[in-house]
Amino acid sequence: MEDQKVKITGLDIPFGDLVILMVKLAFASIPAMIVVYFVFALLGIFFDGFMGMFFMHPHMP
Repeated sequence: MEDQKVKITGLDIPFGDLVILMVKLAFASIPAMIVVYFVFALLGIFFDGFMGMFFMHPHMP
């Protein structure tokens, strides 16, 4: 089977459809940002505890 190549030379998207697409993308990014926040929060908690074994924190006796 021979590979078929596609070359896009231009797109003609109506402005209203483009606005709707961008709004949908913005709403779709909200759950992704929440997931990324919790992943970084868990990594921060882990590394704070891990590094706390090696360094004295000022609030510790």
